Amino acid sequence: MPLSRPRRTARPTLLAHVPPHAVPAGLCALALTVCSAPVAWADEVSPAPSASAATVRLPVVPGSLGSGAACTGPSPTTMSVVPWTHAVLGLSGVRAYSRGAGVTVAVVDSGVEPGAHGLGGRVEAVGDADEDCVGHGSFVAGLVAADDDGTGADLGGMAPDARVLAVRGTDARGRTDAGLVAAGIRAAADARAGVIAVPLALSRGSEELTAAVRYATGRDCLVVAAAVPDTASDATAAASASGASDASGGTGDAARSARFWPASDEGVLSVLDFGPDGTRPDGAPEPVGADLAAPGDKVVGTGPRGAGSFTGTGASFATAYVAGAAALVRSRYPDLSAEETARRLTGTAYPADVPRLDTYAALTVVPDGDRATAPRKAAAGRVVLSLPREDPGPRRVALLVGAAGLLAVLAAAAVRGAVRARRGRRDSAAQG
Repeated sequence: MPLSRPRRTARPTLLAHVPPHAVPAGLCALALTVCSAPVAWADEVSPAPSASAATVRLPVVPGSLGSGAACTGPSPTTMSVVPWTHAVLGLSGVRAYSRGAGVTVAVVDSGVEPGAHGLGGRVEAVGDADEDCVGHGSFVAGLVAADDDGTGADLGGMAPDARVLAVRGTDARGRTDAGLVAAGIRAAADARAGVIAVPLALSRGSEELTAAVRYATGRDCLVVAAAVPDTASDATAAASASGASDASGGTGDAARSARFWPASDEGVLSVLDFGPDGTRPDGAPEPVGADLAAPGDKVVGTGPRGAGSFTGTGASFATAYVAGAAALVRSRYPDLSAEETARRLTGTAYPADVPRLDTYAALTVVPDGDRATAPRKAAAGRVVLSLPREDPGPRRVALLVGAAGLLAVLAAAAVRGAVRARRGRRDSAAQG
């Protein structure tokens, strides 16, 4: 869907608070700093937590279970520090504007346990979706809407006042197909969910699935779906099961870009993941395209049973964060349609190869054409473009061009300062 980018608030010029006499002295040093500064990768953008899922042993939430495998039990470990995702998403500031009240987010997945930690009293289910043996759906629902209980590190979700509608999009073991996902989307639309999160990615779509998406969007439901499966093995298994083939005639080559559904259907907001360093894991499935990116690597949340913490990596968890952000926007701006909500999320995102979710901007920036402008706080860290590490050329060019422009401005200021100083000396000599 075509989206327009809102006007950003003008920022003061660099020299606004620099005294003239300080410019000549710092000119060369500043030039060297700009030209030789190392590229700021995404791990420098946000404050690093004192610990993370990489240093705390947490069980990985499964995407599916094998035949005969026991249901996912409670985790014996609880995360003791705030996850890195909270800083990147700016949740402490975001919740001052919206907590998702009045919005229902449907989670089309393996089900959601009504008693999952942080979700008590806010989960409704369609059919048998109130049973989640796998645990994936409950984990996703927690990322969307879990409330912080205040007993430890904040593991609350994006929209802690939103309601969750559990809808089954898989069988009891987590296996899925286009028919199950289509039925889940229709059920969510019939329940009038404001946001429908589909953390499932199929290698082949169907007329039934496309019709279900059209049915949901026709009822003003915003469908948010994972642009790719969570792992390369998931992509390969899905392709083999469906008989889908890539351009070479093989099946499930996860190293190549591919289309997945329902993310590729018209009207769906497709989501890709990134990790703490701004990159994606080696060998992760690649989509042909995606609308938005959000944190999805080393994500931490609660599971289906108990108060312990789980971790997971993949676009399904990034989908949960974007669905929660959509709930925040629809709660704060209830007159926005589903399409307008999607436009707001993508139009205020950080610029990158795949625009990165900026929930604070989505809640506060007023689009072009509105008379008033909402306040916007400065970003917590530097914003960087998501360019490949192996191709530093564009970054180097951008730095050199920026440095040249900056030097020109500073040189002009230095000349003006020198002229003023010379005039001052002449005037003093004349008066003497």
